[in-house]
Amino acid sequence: MTQTESVVHELLALDQERLQAMADNDVDTLNRILSDDLSYVHTSAAVDTKESFTSGIASGRLNYESIVSSNTAVRLYGDDTALVTGNADVRVNGNEFSLQFTDVYIKKDAGWQLVSWHATRLP
Repeated sequence: MTQTESVVHELLALDQERLQAMADNDVDTLNRILSDDLSYVHTSAAVDTKESFTSGIASGRLNYESIVSSNTAVRLYGDDTALVTGNADVRVNGNEFSLQFTDVYIKKDAGWQLVSWHATRLP
C-alpha cells in the first residue's frame, strides 16, 4: 500500500468513525474528530459550530438514528488537506432522506480533523 493509499484509507475510516459517533451520541469521539473551528452546514442550511453541533447531539436536538454513506471518495491536497465527498442515507429526528456531502479535513498536531461539512438534500 502506498502512502497516499494509506492516508485515503485512514480518512475513510475516520469519516465512518465520525458518522458512527453521531449515531451513537458519542460526543467524546466527536470532540476528537471535529476541529474547534468547524463549520457544519446542514441540508436545511442551518449552520453549526463544533460547540453547537456537539451540544445538539448531547441534548438530543440532533438525534441521528442512522447514517449510511456510499460513493465516498477522497482527494488529497498536499500532506495536510483532504476533500471527502459522497452520498449518505440519513435518519435524523424521525426524518429520512438522502444527501450529497463535501467534507474538508485538515491534518493538525492532533491528527486529521473535520473543519467543514456541507450537505445538499437529494430529491
